[in-house]
Amino acid sequence: MEENNKLPTSMWGKWWEPIRKWFYPGWLIYETSLRFYAYAISVYHYFLGDQEDLVFYIGKIATRALALFCSIFTFAVCTVFLTVPACFMLYHFFKTENLTGTFYEEKLKPIF
Repeated sequence: MEENNKLPTSMWGKWWEPIRKWFYPGWLIYETSLRFYAYAISVYHYFLGDQEDLVFYIGKIATRALALFCSIFTFAVCTVFLTVPACFMLYHFFKTENLTGTFYEEKLKPIF
């Protein structure tokens, strides 16, 4: 009966368990950084391509500076408010044993 009470091991093997607490947050940082970079580039192109009236009022150089500032600001805000807290929570989720105390965590965490 006690042999049936064992939790399943990770499908990647025992070597994966100490690595996963760093891998998943790292992968999240990579993926969201690519997405937020694409958002920043879209903001930059929006200001340069779709706002001809803005060029008329503040000039070409000021429009480029505004576009650059807004794209960097978009990337920074998304990273600070979305990526960093999510990675911190994900790291603690895999580092702490039975963090939420739910049945689903006990079943799913060893698989991943």
